Order: sequence, then structure tokens, then C-alpha cells
Amino acid sequence: MSEPIRTTAANGTSAYSIQDPAEFSRNMMKVAAQSQRLVTDFLKNQTQQNSNGPADPLNLGQTFVDFLGHAMRSPGILLEANFKLWQSYLTLWHHTAQRMLGQSVEPLIEPSPSDKRFRDKDWSEVQIFDFIKQSYLLTARWMQETVAEVKGLDPHTRKKIEFYTKQFADALSPTNFVFTNPEVLRETFKSNGENLVKGLNNLLIDLERGKGQLSIRQTDMDYFEVGRNLATTPGKVVYQNELMQLIQYMPTTEEQFERPLLIFPPWINKYYILDLGEKNSFVRWATSRGYTVFVVSWVNPDARLAQRTFEDYMRLGIFEALDAVEKATGVKEVNTIGYCIGGTLLSATLAYMAAKNDKRITSATFFAAQADFSEAGDLQVFIDEDQLKNMEDQMVASGGYLDGAKMATTFNMLRSNDLIWSFVVNNYLLGRDPMRFDLLYWNADATRMPIAMHMFYLRECYKENNLAKGKMVLAGEKLDLSKVKIPIFLQSSKEDHIAPYRSVYKSTKLFKGPITFMMAGSGHIAGVINHPDAKKYQYWTNDQLPDRVEDWIATSNETPGSWWPYWDKWLSKLSGEKVLARIPGDHKLKVIEDAPGAYAKMK
Repeated sequence: MSEPIRTTAANGTSAYSIQDPAEFSRNMMKVAAQSQRLVTDFLKNQTQQNSNGPADPLNLGQTFVDFLGHAMRSPGILLEANFKLWQSYLTLWHHTAQRMLGQSVEPLIEPSPSDKRFRDKDWSEVQIFDFIKQSYLLTARWMQETVAEVKGLDPHTRKKIEFYTKQFADALSPTNFVFTNPEVLRETFKSNGENLVKGLNNLLIDLERGKGQLSIRQTDMDYFEVGRNLATTPGKVVYQNELMQLIQYMPTTEEQFERPLLIFPPWINKYYILDLGEKNSFVRWATSRGYTVFVVSWVNPDARLAQRTFEDYMRLGIFEALDAVEKATGVKEVNTIGYCIGGTLLSATLAYMAAKNDKRITSATFFAAQADFSEAGDLQVFIDEDQLKNMEDQMVASGGYLDGAKMATTFNMLRSNDLIWSFVVNNYLLGRDPMRFDLLYWNADATRMPIAMHMFYLRECYKENNLAKGKMVLAGEKLDLSKVKIPIFLQSSKEDHIAPYRSVYKSTKLFKGPITFMMAGSGHIAGVINHPDAKKYQYWTNDQLPDRVEDWIATSNETPGSWWPYWDKWLSKLSGEKVLARIPGDHKLKVIEDAPGAYAKMK
């Protein structure tokens, strides 16, 4: 026999009934008034947007026209798919009827273990919600499978169709609606609709904050402040130019390795992902291991820097940082780290330096960084000439840069259930304030992209893959990564949706020096920022580098916990002897200001 259906709260009242009809009615009146204002403002904003930009910047209309054209050529596939769907529905109805009669029935379909949307126990214990859940999961699976069966689509169109079909399915999840989400429905009845009133207020605040665009708060934006409770590792800005500030961190050991460590973070976000707080700061940990740590803090560019190029980021970013580190320490040779797009720039720069016989960089570590973009993951769906041209036009209209909020939205779409819809439910349906989470504050602290640099990067790397092909040209030099023969450490993450481990692994065949490849648990951020004290996740290692990453994984060794000590063991052997610890400003560079510096605080 099945468990009795639970429909009452702890106090004996029904969990799914109105507690105070009068109060509920008053709140529904407030919801109606706020909704009217919301719709009016939305329509006004949409009119302005449609007059200022392309109606279909992602070119989805033509993409789905192409898809439907191919689908109509194989009507048998669609008929068979619809038949299978109805069969599934009938089976589900039968299972539901059996359960209503008190029989124990196994679910026809269940969410994946990583799907957090259906964690509330009423999704399984209350029959109607279990039926809604399974109906949705069957339909979502049917949509994805039907799309996959259509023949004749070119690979890019297929990937784009599959990606946006999933976005559509995620948006239609019953968890995203008041009357089909048991947690929201219980809260609505319990609070007499007060959650919906608060939720609409949160929605209006976010629309006003985004100046007409929905800017969902993922965390308490007022609680965090860079330099106060974020980016607090003691250090000094010792050099700056128009593109970057260079931070040298205070030593925490009496001696340090002779060879400094210079880090190039991505400029799509602020550098302090590497220095969030005391308990999860890579920078603070690296200084405790005896490294003289320098970090580049990129400027948040505006229209004045619109024509700065990828080559400028190499010259003003990497080369001037190398010169500054030498002045600050008296040491010419350095070890480097490049994170994400900072790693892509570092890869290109290493090829350029190899061509010029410049040997100042003696090792390179890459955090979640790609040099070969042939399997660059879901971000590729945004890269075709029509979309790039629309993006370029928008950047020109904006003053020569891509607004950081647009870039953040793109990345959030790659994990829409976690980074969009979960907050829609929490903030707008449940009417709750977002939790305080330093990582999500950093995620929202996005930066702008100069048009010249960004379009070069998207076309040369994502669209043409010219760096891996040996066709990229910087400062008149055609770049050949096979000339790079210094020691390389490649970090990847098993669940990385931005720099997939398959893509990172391809770099093992591009560089020709000694290469160490490692795969961490978790994703693009948590896979990198995993302090040993947290005792979380795991990592995989393998001294062999077969042609296929699947073969590497099959023969790899798994180790629990953080990979940082494994990397430290690798880098310490390349860092020279120990010398007296260096204090920022004690050599040829003077202190400009305290870390984190003005660039990190720039909005």
C-alpha cells in the first residue's frame, strides 16, 4: 500500500487552503494593482527596445524556420514521436489511477539527481503534483528527443535548436508557476498571498534596477562591498595603466620562492574571484605557501577604450605586468596563471613570445582556459555571423562596448534552472529575499567588453578557431602554439559548462613542452576555487596523455578534496630557491594604493 497523502500542516489545518479569506482578498487586490503597473511598464519598455535594436538579435526566427523545413520532410518521425508521447501519457494515467487505488507504483520518469527543482517532498507524496511533475518531465524529454531525430540540420543549427528547446522546456517547468508548485502554493495559502505581494515588489525593484531590463538579484547586493568583506587579502597596487592595475600581495611567510607568481584573471568579471574571503581565497592560500603573488586587476572599460584590441591586452596587460614584476622584485623570470579568457590571452602571448625568443615566462598554469575552441560547449550557440553582426551593431549603439549585464545574462542562460529560474521562484513567487552568497555577488559584478577586443576574440577563437589552427596574428606575428615548450599545467572541471574539459584537454596536443592535465570535480568556478580546508569535491590525475580524453579519464586516479596541494607540489619545483620575503614597494616600484584598488571597485 502507498503512504497516505499528506495535505495538512503541522497545526492540523489544510496545507492547501486559504487561512484568512479577507486578508487573502486584500492581498490579491494588491497583486492585481501591482500587476497592472508591471504590464504597463513592460509594454512601454518593449516598445522602446524594439525601436532601438533588432527584433530578433539571436536570429531564432530563421533558425526555427530551417528546423521546421527539415522536420516537414520527415513527417513519419513527427507522427511516431507524437504516438510515443501519447503512449507515455496513457501509461502515466494508468499509474496514477493505480496509485489512487492505494497500490504502490514505481514512477514512470524521475528527474535527474542533479535537478534541484523537484526537491520538495510533495512532488512525490501528493498525487496531483507527482502527476504534474511526471507529465512535464515526459514532455520535456519528448521535445528534446524529437528535435534530435530531425535529419539534415547543419551542426550549428542543430546545437542552437537543442539549446533553445531546452531553454523553452525549462521556462515551462511547473516549478515556475504559482498553482503548480506545491511549495509556492502552500506559502501562498499560509501567508494569505503576502508572498505574491512581496514577490511583485521584488520584481518591480529588479526592473527599476535594470532600467527596464529584468536584473534578477541572485544575492543581497547591499551586504557585500569590495575591500570590506570581499577581496580583503592585504596587498598593494604597485603599477597601473589604462587597462589594468597590478597588485602585489603582502607576504605571510618569512621566506618566499625566488620566482614570482603572476596571475591573469578573466576580464569578463572582476579579479577577486581569486580572493573572495579568508576561507576561500586562492590568493591568500598561495601567499601562505611561500609565493610572491601578483594579480592583474583589469579595468572596467567604457567608450574611451572601445578600440583597445586583443593585442593591446597582450601589450598593456601581460607585457607591462612582466616588466613591473621585474622592477618590483628584481627577478626577470616568472611563473604565470591564466584563468578562462585570461588563459586564452596567455596562450596566444606565449606563442608570440616563443616566436620572439622571449623567455621571461618559465611556466604557465591554466584555470578552465581554452586554446582550441572546436568543442567549446553551449556558448557556441551564440556564435554565428548573424548574431555577431547584431552584437556588433548593439555595441556601436551603446558607445563601443558590450554592457556587462548582457554578458552575465548569456552565462546565466547556460545554467538557467540554477541561475535564473531558481531565483524567479525564490524572489518573485515565494517573495523571499535572496541569500547572502559572495560568489553570486561576484557573478553579478560584471564588466563591459570593448568592441574591438571582444569581436576579435569571438571571431578569431569561437568562430574560426584560429589560435588552435595556427592562423591567429598578433603584432604581425602568426602564432604557433607548438613552439611553446615551457612546463604547462592544465586545470579543467568535470561539470564546466563554459570551458568543458573536452575542450581544455585539446591543449595537451597544442603545446609541446612537459604537460600536466588535471580534472577537478564541480564546475567553472567551484572546480577552481576549492580551498583545501573545505574538504569538498575531488580531482583526477593521470601521467599519460592519450589522444582521447575519454581514455585519459578511464585510466585516471581519483583523489578526494582540493587539487590545490597537487598543483603546489608541481609549481614549487619550478619556483627556485627561497629568498627573504618581499614587501610591496621595497624595490623599484612605489605603492600606489591599497588592494583591491580602484579598478576592482569600478562600476
